[in-house]
Amino acid sequence: MGGFFSKIFSGLFGKKKVRVLILGLDNAGKTTILYQLQIGEIVSTTPTVGFNMETVSVENITFQIWDLGGQESIRPYWRCYYQGVDAIVYVVDSSDKDRIGISGDEFKQLLKEEELKKAVVLVFANKQDVEKCLTPSEISDSLGLNDIKDREWSIMKASALKGEGIQDGFKWLAKTLKDKK
Repeated sequence: MGGFFSKIFSGLFGKKKVRVLILGLDNAGKTTILYQLQIGEIVSTTPTVGFNMETVSVENITFQIWDLGGQESIRPYWRCYYQGVDAIVYVVDSSDKDRIGISGDEFKQLLKEEELKKAVVLVFANKQDVEKCLTPSEISDSLGLNDIKDREWSIMKASALKGEGIQDGFKWLAKTLKDKK
């Protein structure tokens, strides 16, 4: 009974807090997406070595967002951040056709991780402003998104540089996480 009232009061008076990881290969646009979401503008970035952590509120949800570096040498350390994760935002560079297979392999490995079994998944098909980039449908096929039956997921077109699709993606994530609990 106490949990029932706690849920009602937190919905009325407080913001729900969730832990999110932004993952993807290096140069996919993870950090640019994070700062577009937080401050609404492009910031000059360098490859992330380690992580960036920011808190952002969207739709009455407080997202604690961990942006982890995507270089091959750093990816094995992603698992150090899996505990307590509510959502994964996986960013794909739609213009990097040469590495879509690697990106797909990394994504599929994430989905196998026990600590991430309950995490909601949002995929950003980033760099949609680049000519002849992969479509969200092609990226979905490469990642095997239609095979995911054990969790909520969505793929969204995005251009981090133009700020397109990011708010919509996080609004979907906020709604999905609210509905999940």
